[in-house]
Parts: sequence; C-alpha cells; structure tokens
Amino acid sequence: MLFWKPKMKKLIGFVLLSGFIFTATAQKKSKLLSGMYLQWGYNTEWYTKSNIHFTMPGGTDFTLHHVKAQDRPDLDAIYKKPKDISIPQYNYRIGFYLNKKHSRAVELNFDHAKYIVTNWQTVRVTGNIEGIPVNADSVLNPNTFLHFEHTDGANWLHINYVQQQTLLMKRNKTPLVTFIWKAGAGINIPRTDFTWRGDRFNNDFHVAGYNISVEAGARLYPLKKFFFEFTGKTGYVKYLNALSNSNAVKGIRARHSFGYLELIGTLGYEINF
Repeated sequence: MLFWKPKMKKLIGFVLLSGFIFTATAQKKSKLLSGMYLQWGYNTEWYTKSNIHFTMPGGTDFTLHHVKAQDRPDLDAIYKKPKDISIPQYNYRIGFYLNKKHSRAVELNFDHAKYIVTNWQTVRVTGNIEGIPVNADSVLNPNTFLHFEHTDGANWLHINYVQQQTLLMKRNKTPLVTFIWKAGAGINIPRTDFTWRGDRFNNDFHVAGYNISVEAGARLYPLKKFFFEFTGKTGYVKYLNALSNSNAVKGIRARHSFGYLELIGTLGYEINF
C-alpha cells in the first residue's frame, strides 16, 4: 500500500498547520518563552493484546478477544524511496521552552505508527454474525473472515509537558547529554484498512478516540543547536470509532483499546527567541 497519497498529505498538512499556529501564538508570547525546537524521526512499536468489537448492518455485532497485532516500521523505505518520507513509521514534534535553562517545555507531538492484526491467529469470537449467535474459536483468515489494520496510521496527536536535566557538559559549559521525560494526552486520527469476507474497506481519516502516554530518554548535542533524541514511550490508546460512517465503510463500526511500548529516534534543531 502507498501512503504518500493526497489524504496523507492533508493529514501531514494539518499537523504542520497546527504547529505553525502554535508557533505564531508562541511568538506573541515570547516574553514567556525562551525558544523552540523541531524534531523528525522514526519509531517501532510493540502492542498488548486487544478486544476488538465490530458492529455492522444486518444484525452483525461481535467481539474478537485477545487479538495479537504488530507494527510495520518499513525503515528500508528511507533509502529505497527517500522522497516518500511518510512510508515508514515517523514522529514529528514542535516544542516550546518555558524557561531560559530549557529545562521545561510544552510540545506538540505526532506519532505515525501502524497497527496490524496478525493474520491466521486463532481468537475467541463472541456475539452475533448476521443474526446468528457465535461463541467459538476462529482463525483470522483474511480471505474468508476478516483483516484489520491502521496502516495509513494509528496516528496519535497529543500535547506533552516536557522536562530535561543536563547529565554531561561540554568544555564551553553547554549541554552534551541530557535526560528528558515527557507526559501527555491527545486524540487519534486513524485511517483504518478493513477487509470483511473478501471485501476491502479503506476508511477516511477522522478523529476516532484518545490516548495518554509517558516517555523518557536522552538527548545528545553534537552541535550547539542540533541534537539527537532517543526515547522509550509507553501509553494507552482507545479507539471509540475506528471506522467512520463514510460511504466506503457503509456503517461499519470498530471499537478497541490497547497499550503499547514505542522506541523512538529523532533529529532535532533548536531556535532561541
């Protein structure tokens, strides 16, 4: 599947616009802020098992229990198709420092992660399918039963509170290595790809739920304004409506939630006000 599509561009444009609005607001309040930073990087995830609840027209209302899923980093796309920077799982951040020491900040954070239900696993299915009661184990065959994934992005947009502390200094008394931690919450903007009994429904981007997270790691400053950041992140994601009421999806609904562990590497650049 190709991800650098017009709708994906619109989503990235929305994130960029949010950042520009945030930046413009910050500049008007520059007396309160001492600087800002921009980051871009990539990630990989591990997910807990999830119960996924589906509702469809015609009396279909069932739940898949303890479903396994994995991510799809696609990091080889960085060198195979360098122009398509949105193919891999990526992270985008804009942060604003709240003091001169740059020890406190607020950050707009966007994680483009992918969540893919593992095909051919056996799960418990309960509920009703086309009006027939079901309570049995079933194999998730993508051809005859179903397949479910957020691969145009699970897409977690949230705001973080950030703190960092210098661990090692350079000879010129500027930071070399810092410890950083973050905590935040926000909304999910997925585009869900769902296959039901051989029919594929590729959904539209929409606000579908919420997320909370905490993150910690280190920054390395090889140059004064450039830095590398390496962090581990964990959080909880709730999708209240993973499939919107679009013409393509025809009233299908999906609800689920899961925890995750994420490893992130980004390149950043600082700007002083």
